[in-house]
Amino acid sequence: MSQESGPKVAGAVDAVIIGAGHSGLAMSHCLAARGVEHVILERGEVANSWRTERWDSLRLLTPNWQSRLPGFAYDGDDQDSFMTMPEVVSFMQDYAELARAPIHTGTQVTRVCAAGDGYRVETNHGSWLARSVVIASGGFNIPHRPACADAVPAAIEQYTPHTYRNPGQLPDGGCLVVGASATGLQLADEIHRSGRPVILSVGEHVRMPRSYRGHDVQFWMDASGVLDERYDEVDDLVRARHVPSPQLVGTPDRKTLDLNALTDSGVRLAGRLATIRDGRALFSGGLRNICALADLKMDRLLKTFDEWVDEQDEDPGHGLRERLERTRVDSRTLLELDLNGGEVQSIVWATGFRPDYSWLDDPVLDRKGMIRHEGGVGDAPGLYVLGLTFLRRRKSSFIHGAEDDATDLAIHLHAYLGKQRSRATTSPNR
Repeated sequence: MSQESGPKVAGAVDAVIIGAGHSGLAMSHCLAARGVEHVILERGEVANSWRTERWDSLRLLTPNWQSRLPGFAYDGDDQDSFMTMPEVVSFMQDYAELARAPIHTGTQVTRVCAAGDGYRVETNHGSWLARSVVIASGGFNIPHRPACADAVPAAIEQYTPHTYRNPGQLPDGGCLVVGASATGLQLADEIHRSGRPVILSVGEHVRMPRSYRGHDVQFWMDASGVLDERYDEVDDLVRARHVPSPQLVGTPDRKTLDLNALTDSGVRLAGRLATIRDGRALFSGGLRNICALADLKMDRLLKTFDEWVDEQDEDPGHGLRERLERTRVDSRTLLELDLNGGEVQSIVWATGFRPDYSWLDDPVLDRKGMIRHEGGVGDAPGLYVLGLTFLRRRKSSFIHGAEDDATDLAIHLHAYLGKQRSRATTSPNR
């Protein structure tokens, strides 16, 4: 693997891949298989986000048997466990070295702009000219904080999933966790187990059991074809791409972590945080309805699994149809909290992420700052994006989802380069 950092690097290639995470590495493998000359530009090290922007105890939500990339897969003894962050980094590093990926580490992309029939990619180590660009920097670059975060009293410390590492860094006293998807649930659980009182503000969420009918839920998602559903097969793609991450946790004991488990342990629930006014946090009164909707959608998913089993010759679930207890919501749901009263000393904003395209100097962004694309093929010729939620398939944002997406886009990119060369050789000016 070629890794360069420090000295100035510059050149001309068929393709520049931005980002050396699992998506960028998968794309590199697929382009190399088609003889496409390319480089990967990485601002830090391989798997930089996994190294530097995750909390200490985090594990993958997918079991090890799903940890696979083109030509490479987990080969350890514990197929059903969940990788820690150091294990994920090692997995990515091993893959990059095996593939001899042409990575330039420590190379920060500062600007991408159109140049002739291709693009100029400017970095802190010089510029690259490329006929095509693949943006594989991911969709979790910048933690989202709602506007009301600016109204939090100065005495309260605020964190995001990028700045939170472990409960020891929090001040003593209560903590308000805002957001109840996978991240919010895990952090609320961990912080509460440290002895701190926790209030969890719950908005829209996707409830999902860790195990169902004797198998991990990811087994059913994979086997039934749910994860392979394509972007051109759903009725509302915009909605599908904004569905919250499922309430899952990857732990050695394979436990289901949901709102019932948290309330049983002593975590207090509040509705969606509506605003903060005069030092008081105001919560929506619709928590019961939000939870009922999440329960309904979970039942529909489990029914999908059951129907798939009914169509098979054998039943891998051994007939064990299950339904989970409804989410319990206290009738005295918290509607208001005085942030100046001393009960809360810290807030963790688990309210989602957005990508960072501040360096993209090309008219391909929509009014919300997202890249306009059709299944990863950008509006601009030769521009591609990889690694976003439901990019081409429901599994797109998972590690194992990168292979199929990268394969599809590599085929498209290779054909695009071929047409470009054909036009160049038949041009009347030549």
